Amino acid sequence: MVTVEAFLDTALEITGVTGVAVVDFQQRRVLGSVDRDSGLDMDKVAYGDSDVMRAKLYTLELLGYRPDSVEDILITLERELHIIRPLLRLREGGIFVYLVVDREQALPIEELRSRIRALEPLLEL
Repeated sequence: MVTVEAFLDTALEITGVTGVAVVDFQQRRVLGSVDRDSGLDMDKVAYGDSDVMRAKLYTLELLGYRPDSVEDILITLERELHIIRPLLRLREGGIFVYLVVDREQALPIEELRSRIRALEPLLEL
């Protein structure tokens, strides 16, 4: 198990990742963030995506889906991918990882998802 800071540093090592945050969407609180060349204020971005996560879970509930069926939310922009990944082990606590990925440097999406999943058990809160 690693601290939030060590988790962020490890996530930032994934090819193409330029920013990462760990967020408690229930409290709308950023637990930690780090940025490398994304040009974004990761605290603001992660805070705003708390609303995205809440809205998606609400919509799934309306449709009869289990809230734990969400693997990730992928937002595709012209130059970036933004990935919101609820952490399965910490889902009841409302924790997600938010990544900003440079599209030109990005790994194939399934490999990127696999790398993110592999990090999840490392995080200790």
